[in-house]
Amino acid sequence: MEDADKGSQLLTDSAPEVGEDAVTSVGAPVLPPAMTEEERLELQEELFKVEDEIQTLSQVLAAKEKQVADLKRKLGVTPLNEIKQNITKTWQDVTTSTAYRRTSETLSQASLKATAAFSTVGSAISRKLEDVRNTAGFKSFEEKVETLKTKMAPATSPTEADNMDNSNTTTASLLSPPEPIAEEETLMH
Repeated sequence: MEDADKGSQLLTDSAPEVGEDAVTSVGAPVLPPAMTEEERLELQEELFKVEDEIQTLSQVLAAKEKQVADLKRKLGVTPLNEIKQNITKTWQDVTTSTAYRRTSETLSQASLKATAAFSTVGSAISRKLEDVRNTAGFKSFEEKVETLKTKMAPATSPTEADNMDNSNTTTASLLSPPEPIAEEETLMH
């Protein structure tokens, strides 16, 4: 039961809020057994000095950041230019890294080996196809296809032959001098 009482007591104690000094939020300082009042005052004075230095450094940092921004503005350095420069520098750092070089070399070697393997496979397939083409069975098949092709080729019909003759005659008559018209033909029309 005592543990439950301690747990509830811990929950009800207030914790210092963000930004609140621990020294002022606790109330009366509880001195460690070996610390005197004089040592406590000394430490408290040192704490104030360090906090003051932190505040001064923060102000100096803010002033320096403002100065950097003004100089960049005067030089025409925009945030976009900075991003581009950062990306370029990062890419240079990556490409000069040992890991990148090793990876690049490994991929290059793998690419060469893959190219050689594909070439070998392609040559082997070509040889096999040539071997198959030279077999008696394939030649017999090829002959049968040729025979079928000639049997299926469209033969010229008699009307097409007449049309071809007429077109040849027309071309010939255009090139030859005109013949005299007979009187009988003239009377019929």
